[in-house]
Amino acid sequence: MKIAKIGILFDEKEAELNWLEGRNIFGSYLFEILDHVRLPYKRVSATDEFKSFDVLIVSHSSNSEEASIKILAYAEAGGTVISYGGLDAIRSKLGFSKPYISKKGYADLSNFLKEQTTPLRFLGAEPWKQEMTLDVTDFGSLADEEKTWQDASALQQIKYGTGTIERWSIAIPQTIVALQQGTKPVVEDGPPAPDGSANLDEGILKAEDGFELDWDLDRAFTETGMPYFPHPYADLWKEVIMEHLLKIVLEKGLTLPFLDYWPADVQHVAMISHDSDLNVDESAQITLDTLKAENVQTTWCMIAPGYSSSIYDQIKKDGHEIALHYNALEQDEGVWSKEAFKTQLAWVEKVTNTKHTVSNKNHYTRFEGWGELYAWCENNGIQVDQSRGPSKKGNVGFLFGTCHPYFPIAWADEKNRLYDVLEIGFLTQDLNHNTLSDVSIVQPFLDGVKRVNGVAHFLFHQYHIYHQPKVREAIVQLITTAKDQGFTFWTSKQINDWERARRRVKIDDISCSGALMVSTQDEENDFVILIPVDENHEDGAVVKRFGISCKQVKVKRS
Repeated sequence: MKIAKIGILFDEKEAELNWLEGRNIFGSYLFEILDHVRLPYKRVSATDEFKSFDVLIVSHSSNSEEASIKILAYAEAGGTVISYGGLDAIRSKLGFSKPYISKKGYADLSNFLKEQTTPLRFLGAEPWKQEMTLDVTDFGSLADEEKTWQDASALQQIKYGTGTIERWSIAIPQTIVALQQGTKPVVEDGPPAPDGSANLDEGILKAEDGFELDWDLDRAFTETGMPYFPHPYADLWKEVIMEHLLKIVLEKGLTLPFLDYWPADVQHVAMISHDSDLNVDESAQITLDTLKAENVQTTWCMIAPGYSSSIYDQIKKDGHEIALHYNALEQDEGVWSKEAFKTQLAWVEKVTNTKHTVSNKNHYTRFEGWGELYAWCENNGIQVDQSRGPSKKGNVGFLFGTCHPYFPIAWADEKNRLYDVLEIGFLTQDLNHNTLSDVSIVQPFLDGVKRVNGVAHFLFHQYHIYHQPKVREAIVQLITTAKDQGFTFWTSKQINDWERARRRVKIDDISCSGALMVSTQDEENDFVILIPVDENHEDGAVVKRFGISCKQVKVKRS
């Protein structure tokens, strides 16, 4: 099978005009979504020719007459156009009206995509209503935020000439950004949980103050009554993009290889991090002893005044990672500033005798603004942030819709660039703590992570492991349960090293003999390429990814 040629249209000139006026172009996050799976594509501008592409995905385009004529001409000649919302320039030409805009709601795709049986929360939809007789097939349905189903479809497949326009009503990349990072900078407290389980309005700005899930509609409860957010909506939307695209390509008799998330010998990935609050040596020692007995390496985020030097020696000797626990909490004499971040990082590296710190997690998940923290990380050589996670009992789980490592996007004032900082958020902290969640949430979290093949990141404070025996029991139970289910424990540095190595893999082509042609500068890691095949494929074993049957090809630089 030949590799499909995918073009992604991004009108840079039009984007520049939007940025000058302070408008975000979060549709550009599509590039990060596809780069994560190393899917081969070519970025094209409005002035390029489209005819050589099998599929043209419209990331950002102007509403000009010229743009609409060009996109329609491509479809009429047999091309397939995909758009996530937008395409207003051609709406009236196709005989559609736009009856309403829905800011928030849910999409049911169960009758179209095999992997999506849960209605997915969206944060922006512009459905079209057909006003003229055209060959249109509707897929999926939309509901408003009260889950009242509307007379609107999630996807419309519009036949045009000898080609097709596949238009999603949902702005999927923008929804993913909003779920992961919020819809605006954090400048005020978020809404508290109505049941009193998460007092976000305590006067401390935090990452979770900008979360975009619904307390009632998006939470579930364990058998012991623990509330949690069960759905990694952002990651599921990424799978929607992939499953839809791969189905289109296979129907054309083509394929589109991509890179699996983890090495061939790693089934699932888990991570444990610690925050050294209160810095009691005895708490560090019992944590070290517990981890050694379980043979697990973890990430230790350090805050002043720190442990004794002998503790740091043992942390490093046992193979754990030392990271920064940046303190910007005013109650603990912290300051939110680039100078404070730099000073605290210098302190960590000095007292721990560490030359290069890779990772950071903010004390109490302190966060404000949009991208300042990521810029500080970049400027100081920090490659990983872990600050996006819950601080309350009532908002644990997939609070930001994701468990995947990802690169965050900047605001319009930085032209929506990607920060060179890998975000690895966490799911919960200190299981069995007397004011937090119990271990009944472990299995739902592991199941959610396995569903999208992300990272099961749990936070445990050394102090609570020491002072509350049930917390120590919980970390042991978590490790045992996760290992029994095929999870491998990595530090944030290991995840970062792997993800950045993956990003250097480039899938070039399939030769005439059927051999996969791959470029990589990596000399150490084993990668797995997945080649989508049709359902009747009989040549060797296949695995399922995004609801599609795929052949596995192991790649290693010789």
